[in-house]
Amino acid sequence: MNIFDVLTMFGGLAFFLYGMNCMEEGLSKLSGGRLEQLLEKFTSGKLRAVALGAVVTALIQSSSATTVMTVGLVNSGLLRLSQAVGIIMGANIGTTVTSWILSLSGLESDSFIVQMLKPTAFSPVLAVVGVSFLMFSKKDKKRDLGTIFIGFALLMFGMNTMSKAVAPLADVPEFTQILTMFSNPLLGLLAGAFLTAVIQSSSASVGILQTLCSTGAVTVGSAVPIIMGQNIGTCVTALLSGIGATKNARRAALIHLYFNVVGTLLFMVLFYAGDAVFDFGFLGDTAKASSVAVIHTVFNLTATFILLPFSGLLEKLAAVTVRARNRMENGKISGENNSSKEKKYSEEKLRILDERFLERPSLATEHCREAAVRMAELAKSSVFHALELLKEYSEDGFGDVQGMEETVDCYEDELGTYLVRLSRRELSEKNSQELSELLHCIGDFERIADHSLNIAQAAREMYRKALSFSGEARAELEVYAGAVRDILTLSMQVFEEEDALRAKKVEPLEEVIDQLSEQMKIRHIKRLRAGTCTIELGFILADLTTNFERIADHCSNIAVCLIQIEKNGMEVHGYLETAKHDERFEELVDENKRKYELPRMEWQQTEG
Repeated sequence: MNIFDVLTMFGGLAFFLYGMNCMEEGLSKLSGGRLEQLLEKFTSGKLRAVALGAVVTALIQSSSATTVMTVGLVNSGLLRLSQAVGIIMGANIGTTVTSWILSLSGLESDSFIVQMLKPTAFSPVLAVVGVSFLMFSKKDKKRDLGTIFIGFALLMFGMNTMSKAVAPLADVPEFTQILTMFSNPLLGLLAGAFLTAVIQSSSASVGILQTLCSTGAVTVGSAVPIIMGQNIGTCVTALLSGIGATKNARRAALIHLYFNVVGTLLFMVLFYAGDAVFDFGFLGDTAKASSVAVIHTVFNLTATFILLPFSGLLEKLAAVTVRARNRMENGKISGENNSSKEKKYSEEKLRILDERFLERPSLATEHCREAAVRMAELAKSSVFHALELLKEYSEDGFGDVQGMEETVDCYEDELGTYLVRLSRRELSEKNSQELSELLHCIGDFERIADHSLNIAQAAREMYRKALSFSGEARAELEVYAGAVRDILTLSMQVFEEEDALRAKKVEPLEEVIDQLSEQMKIRHIKRLRAGTCTIELGFILADLTTNFERIADHCSNIAVCLIQIEKNGMEVHGYLETAKHDERFEELVDENKRKYELPRMEWQQTEG
C-alpha cells in the first residue's frame, strides 16, 4: 500500500462522512421537523418510546442526532426523563439500519435483480436524479430529496473507494497482526470507542469497520469487541451536549452512557462465557459486512430487551450521579408572588430555545413559534390587566402588569437572539418566511406590553391623586377599551393560528379605533369648555387614548405582516392602499362603527 492508496482511503472516508451528513440534513429538512415533534408528543409508553426512537433514528440516519435532540427536549422540559430512556434505547436499535444498507454491497449473484439491489449499482442512478432535482427543481421537497439521493450516492462512493484503497492491506502481514490484537476484548473495545468518539458517529465507524472487512483480514472475534466499543464511543456526543444543561438533561446524557456500558458488559460476559462453555468456532471466521450488521443488531436488541424493564434503575443511577441541590428543584417554591411565579414559568418556557435544536432548523422554528405565541399571550394579558386597573386600582395588579412587561422584554431578548442565530442556518423557504414573520412580530408584542405599563401608570397616577373621570368620559373610555380588547384578541388569534383570511378583519377595526381616538379628543375639549373636566385629567386621557391607538397600530402591523408572508412579500403601504379601496373593507369599517359607537353626550341628548 503506497502513499496514493493512503490518500485515496482518506478521500473515500471524506466522501463517506460528507455523504452521511448530506443524507441526515436532507432527511431532516424533508421531514419538516415532524419526526422531531413525534418525540415530543408520542412517548407515553416505554415500548412506544423505544419504537419512536428507532424509527426516527432510522430515518435521519444518526443515533447521535436523536440522542442530542432528546437531551435538548429534556433540557427544555418537553420530555420527562422516564420518556427519554425509551427513546435513547430505540435510537441504538435504529442506528443498525445503516449497517444493513451498507452490507448490501456484499451481495454476490449473477442475477440482474440481485445486482440491482447492490447500492453500488443503483447509487449512480440516485446521483443523477439527485443532481437533476437540485439543478432544475424549485420545490423545496424535491431539492431536499435530491440532497438525500446525492448524500447516499456519495456515501456509497466513499465506501467503495475506501474498500479499493485498503484492498492491498490484505497482503500486508503487519496489518493482519494489528487486527489480530483487537481480538483481545479490552483492546478491541477501546479501539472501537476511540474511533467513534473521534468521528462522533457510530454509523460511520461501523461503516469503516465494514470496509476493513473487505480486506478479509478482520475476524468475527476481532469485530465483536470493536462493535461493543463503538456503542460506548457514540455516547461522547450526548455527553458533550449535556454540558451547561439542566440536571435532568445531564441525567439523560448519562443514561445513554450507562445503557451502553452496562449493555456492553452484560453482552460481553454472556458472550465470552458462552464461548468458554460451547467454544464458538465462528470467532475465527472472516468477518463480512453482513456479519458486522448482524452483531451490531443482535447486541442492541439484546441490550434493550434486557435493560428496558430496569429503565427505572438507570434513571436512579443517573440521579445519584447528578444530584439535585434541593428537594424542590422541579417544584414550586413557596412564598413566591405572582410576578416571580410568572417569571419562573416563562424561564422554563424559554428553555425550548435550546441551542441543540439549531442543528434541526424545522424543530427550532416550531419552538420559536411556541415561545412567540406565549409572548403574545403575555402581551395581551398585560393590556387586559392594565385596563382593569382603570376600573379598580390595586398595587398587586400594578405589580402583575409590571412583571408581565418585564417578562415580555425577556422574551424579546432571548427569542430575538435565538432567531438571529437560527437565521444563519440553512433554512427551507417556508422556515425562512416564518422566521421573518416572527422577527417582525416580537417587536410589536414588546411595544404592546410597554403600552400596557403606560396605561397602568396612568391608573396609578389617578389613584394616588384621587382623580376620576366624569361619567361620560368613563362610558366613552369603556367603549374604546372594548375595541382595544377585541383587536388584541383578534390579532393574537390570527398570529397563533396563522390565519391570513381573518387577518384582513384587523385593519378595518384599527381604522375605527383611529376614528374613536379623534372623537375622544373632540369630546374632551367640549367637556373642558363646559367645565366638567380638568386639564390634569385631560393630559391623562390624552395619554390613555394615545396608548390605545398605538396598541391598535401594533395589532395592525402583526396582521399585515402575516398577509405579506401569504402574498409573498407585498409592500405594506401597497397592501393598505389596495385594502382600503376594497368594498368588503368599507363594510367591515361600517360594521365596527356601529358596534363601537360612543354614547351620546348630554348636549346631544338635549338637542335631540
